[in-house]
Amino acid sequence: MSRRILQSTVVTGAMTLLSRITGLVRDVLFASLLGAGAGIAADAFYVALRVPNFLRRIFGEGAFAQAFVPVLVEYREGHEEETRNFVAAMGGSLGVVLAGVSLVGVLAAPLLIYALAPGFATDADKFDLTVRMLRITFPYLFFISLVAMASGILNSFHRFGVPAFTPVLLNISLILAAVVFAPHTGEPVIALAWGVFAAGVAQLLFQFPFLARLHLLRWPRPAFRDPGVKRVFRLMVPAIFGSSVAQVNLLVNTLLASFLVTGSVSWLYYSDRLMEFPLGVFGIALATVMLPSLSRAHARGGADEFSRLLDFSLRWCVLIALPATVGLVLLAPSLVTTLFQYGAFGVHDVEMSARALVAFALGLPAFILVKLLAPGFFARQDTRTPARFAVYTVLVNIGLSLLLVGPLGHVGLALAISVAAVVNCALLYRRLRRDGTYQPQPGWTIFIARVALGCVLMGLTLWWFAGVASDWLLLDVWGRVTRLALLVAGGGVVYAVSLLVAGIHPRQLVLSGVELGED
Repeated sequence: MSRRILQSTVVTGAMTLLSRITGLVRDVLFASLLGAGAGIAADAFYVALRVPNFLRRIFGEGAFAQAFVPVLVEYREGHEEETRNFVAAMGGSLGVVLAGVSLVGVLAAPLLIYALAPGFATDADKFDLTVRMLRITFPYLFFISLVAMASGILNSFHRFGVPAFTPVLLNISLILAAVVFAPHTGEPVIALAWGVFAAGVAQLLFQFPFLARLHLLRWPRPAFRDPGVKRVFRLMVPAIFGSSVAQVNLLVNTLLASFLVTGSVSWLYYSDRLMEFPLGVFGIALATVMLPSLSRAHARGGADEFSRLLDFSLRWCVLIALPATVGLVLLAPSLVTTLFQYGAFGVHDVEMSARALVAFALGLPAFILVKLLAPGFFARQDTRTPARFAVYTVLVNIGLSLLLVGPLGHVGLALAISVAAVVNCALLYRRLRRDGTYQPQPGWTIFIARVALGCVLMGLTLWWFAGVASDWLLLDVWGRVTRLALLVAGGGVVYAVSLLVAGIHPRQLVLSGVELGED
């Protein structure tokens, strides 16, 4: 049965990989079109994009999905008509809430910028441009949060590919906006904002045929008194904070970065995008697959099955997250140069973004572990505990950000987020162990030692062949891409061979004897 989990994770990861690749193409175009350190367009656009994206991760992929999926799984154990009625009631109720939030966001755009990027208030042009774009991008929240609900439904029916592919439409929309429409407008960055709006509509419409095949494309009807709807919203309240702590931290640091030199917001954005590549391709993919499985195990009272599923996902996290961290740290200048150093994105932007990427990468294992540990609570419909830990984590981030932003600038902000993620991870793990929800399977010590050996050998290979950052600046685009591809492939081969020689074989990474339930 673990093969099904792995197959679903591979499908989700492959679609997410496609999304990340098209996202990188999008960001390369943005870097060339907008730059980072020069002008105001880049910082203004990324703040206007980050606000609805932050709320999307709360209402969509964050609190809502983690409250909705476990409740939906319970309904699926009952009558099909009850499930359909619940979905219709949930869609209507969520739609009303989202419409209200979107309207308030459009009307209160200046206040939001004052609150979230107060440093922009000292530059009237930057402030006005950001407000105008936020009014265009904010309704994206309405569409994409309903997309997240549709994705939760499809995921609970083990249809992982379509939800994982859907973000590709955002990237395609923005690429078209940058290539086709931006060159023909007086303000190219405004075309990008409209691209965000169009993407929300396209992503929602794309889900409809797949919901119809499951006979779950019902006309939405607001029903706030429906027991299932009430339970989802009740679970959402604490989960709003607990499931989006990384985004809260990033938003806090965007606020502080707005007071730094122009370009700081963009440097953090580009480095965060690179760090999220392995986080999304593997961490979010595995967490997406595991939440319905954990919810089903809890609904059926399988405590041992629940623990073994967690252990299975954590081993895969260690197997992927540690080498990804080593790779990002050692190849940071090479990655930023290869992907972004074109057009308006200068050599100074490369150096500043690479420094932030190293700081973000140090927290990558914790970021991924949090994605896997938190569903251990959400699947049991416990959203309060992660929320409480998130409060502590945000306080740690704020304190460290204020302490480090002076001596380290934007790099200090990235480092603060990484340390806060480690704190959050430690708190979640300690509680799962203390409650007896998670009991590690035997062999962890030797497993980590073997993975560490593989990381050391891979790291030495990358360090030896990567060369110095200035060498990469002398190469043309194809020279950079070829060299980077060879480095990544070579490092991966060294790591895989090292694991095999050290005694980690594929059969050891397959979970057996766990019944997850078939459709």
